[in-house]
Amino acid sequence: MRVGLLGLGRIGALHASTLAAHPGVDELVVGDADGRRAAGTAARLGARVGDPFEADALVVATPTATHAELLVRACAARVPVFCEKPVASGVAETLRVLDAVRRSGTVVHIGFQRRFDAGYAAARRALGDGELGTLHRVHMLSADPRPPDPGYVPLSGGIYRDCHIHDFDLLRWVTGREAETVYATGANRGEAFFAEAGDVDTSAALLTLDDGTLVTVQGSRYNGAGYDVRMELAGTLRTRVVGLGPRTPLTGAEGPLPPGEPWPDFASRFEAAYVAELDAFLGAARGETESPCTVEDALAALYLAEAAELSRREERPVRVAEVVL
Repeated sequence: MRVGLLGLGRIGALHASTLAAHPGVDELVVGDADGRRAAGTAARLGARVGDPFEADALVVATPTATHAELLVRACAARVPVFCEKPVASGVAETLRVLDAVRRSGTVVHIGFQRRFDAGYAAARRALGDGELGTLHRVHMLSADPRPPDPGYVPLSGGIYRDCHIHDFDLLRWVTGREAETVYATGANRGEAFFAEAGDVDTSAALLTLDDGTLVTVQGSRYNGAGYDVRMELAGTLRTRVVGLGPRTPLTGAEGPLPPGEPWPDFASRFEAAYVAELDAFLGAARGETESPCTVEDALAALYLAEAAELSRREERPVRVAEVVL
């Protein structure tokens, strides 16, 4: 299979290395707005610089603002496409992409890599098998050790759309439930560029699911101890935690947890998941399976992010139905 890759920034470079090493990829064709970066990546990986749309399958890792047009173009060309989240900058553009997908029948896989993490998959099975009993409470955390580049923040869509959209997708995937209300807030405790962009660097939200389960979500751009992403599911029989291990950046007040080097970033924490998600996409592109992360899934997660951001701005609980178009 000949695979095209558009965008060779941090995540694009990670995907390029994965695809170049994949036994099912015969040729990797790369493209980037920076021609020198594309040439350097091609030389390093034995790939070719060219038009990625001429390949049998396409991977999109370009800036968010370009996603919608590239996805619509891929649908028009009937090229199976993997695209990093989000589908688009807003709900209306996401709906336009969804319409193109439905009309064309093209395979589109959105990059929610945490679904392919072994811990989250195990928690989903445990809940589904009844091991936890009746689910009463969920807690989720996404904390970065350092903030992103200041130039990225105004283009990110804010912490709920950029960071917590992964949590919102996992919440639906693991529990199989939908959220009905969101009450979100945030604070700025670090650099001024977050507030200047209308964003926050510290976040907290309370969601109520359609069966009454309460969910808390917290986030930080300044978790100096290290990269920390966890999910706690508390049921009437057991509690299951995802992301708690030797490399979790926690120190117990009663004594240290098992020592280990903290995760430095998302790429190292979810390295295996990134490989697995591209393998799943290639299988879907070959027609062997269906895409496990659809545009419909991405839209549902975006609705939760939109509700959270509206709640934060207006300082009130928001019913998810308010933001659904």
